[in-house]
Amino acid sequence: MAVTLGEEIMLLSLDDESGAAKDRQAAGWAVAGGILLELVLAGRLSVSGGRLSVADRTPTGVGLLDERLGLVDAWASKKSTSPKVTNWLTRDHHKAVGAAIGSLRARGLVAEEEHRVLGLFPVRRYPGTDGSAERELRARLASVVLRGTDPDDRTAGLVALIHAAKLHRLAFPEVPAKEVKPRMEKIAEGHWAGDDVRTAIRTMQAAMVAVTAATTAAVIS
Repeated sequence: MAVTLGEEIMLLSLDDESGAAKDRQAAGWAVAGGILLELVLAGRLSVSGGRLSVADRTPTGVGLLDERLGLVDAWASKKSTSPKVTNWLTRDHHKAVGAAIGSLRARGLVAEEEHRVLGLFPVRRYPGTDGSAERELRARLASVVLRGTDPDDRTAGLVALIHAAKLHRLAFPEVPAKEVKPRMEKIAEGHWAGDDVRTAIRTMQAAMVAVTAATTAAVIS
């Protein structure tokens, strides 16, 4: 399978040379949301009314997705009602980052390096080793956002997550956010998509906005 949505967001976050993650917290929410949306597009999960349920337990064959599918299934089975998407994002966003990086390493797209801060504290970095996937990703984003090409379902979902998590700078580092936000908002509305896909994209976007707003409020207080 091609690089997944969660991995694509992680590629945007990781600095190509230093391997440091930029906007790590917001990217974490988007990575977790991207994995869920990928599972929805694959028919393994469904969303309705902001809640999440397992529609098909058949493995996708992609380790990153199948691990999360199993975790969501085990977690949801303990609930008396379908759990909220926001609750899963809050639960998983930190771990999702590590899982996405591990998957990128397994694909040979990033390497792992360990450095020591002040000679004492180990810090891991993940510089890129094969830039082809990121170049294709950025070209696709530029095509739909900057040049107005109609997006496919996955690209539209990716744009919606980037927009909701306010990661415009990661996707378009040389373009002011105010110049890309209107087009990204229009793509996120998803009028061209089928009902199920549109519902999934809007649910993920709303969940992203909710969890990032709650996090910001907690930091300010």
